[in-house]
Amino acid sequence: MIRAIIIDDEKDGRKALQIAIEKYCKEVSLIRVCETPEDGIAAINELKPDLVFLDVQMPGISGFDVLQKTSHVPFDVIFVSAYDQYAIKAIKFSAMDYLLKPIDVDELLQAVNRVSEGHHKNNNSHRHQSVINNVQFKSGKITRLAVPSIEGIDFFDTDDIIYCEAEGSYTYIHLLDQPKKLITRKLKDFENILAESGFCRVHHSNLINIRHVQKYIKGEGGYVIMCNGQKVDISRRKKEEFIKLLNMV
Repeated sequence: MIRAIIIDDEKDGRKALQIAIEKYCKEVSLIRVCETPEDGIAAINELKPDLVFLDVQMPGISGFDVLQKTSHVPFDVIFVSAYDQYAIKAIKFSAMDYLLKPIDVDELLQAVNRVSEGHHKNNNSHRHQSVINNVQFKSGKITRLAVPSIEGIDFFDTDDIIYCEAEGSYTYIHLLDQPKKLITRKLKDFENILAESGFCRVHHSNLINIRHVQKYIKGEGGYVIMCNGQKVDISRRKKEEFIKLLNMV
């Protein structure tokens, strides 16, 4: 059985989630339901759960603050939230699950199934720290990106990222004065979290840092020369967006 805790300050949301878990998630045993983040922190420290259903927006202490204050306890997290665009981007980038209110039963079952199968149990603390770091940038403009990995967390100053290049389900990050690095994230994940930080998806295979464009060569779509000398094509349909962003730098 998966020993789980709910932490949610909203009564109706808390009750709806509890009912759904008890009705549909037979492998989950709810050991505590908490209505304040402070009670949730105490319950995590006392009961050492396997899984926490954690509301993102709570008064005083957010769900991310709860994670930070319980970083010494290993547990899986399924975030529960009303729509918070940037928080969701940070959660997804850190390879963590979230459920939007009102709860969809199929999405709940899928998230619980991933926990049951132990997809993340070896690097929970790394993913927790990653999402804590990335969600700090409320405006969406990230200056330091935390990427969870099996070994730990890779940190990148976004100013040092020249461009990101798709490699199947992985992404190469091309960096200033460093070898390129292969990351187990899709290019779309990088696009989602870096879109407000001066990065532009100019091609299905490339996401470039506008600040590192050295030269633009006109054409049907054209191409750019990046500061490391690499040539990156601009697709025709992305040209207008690219030009607009380039003129803002």
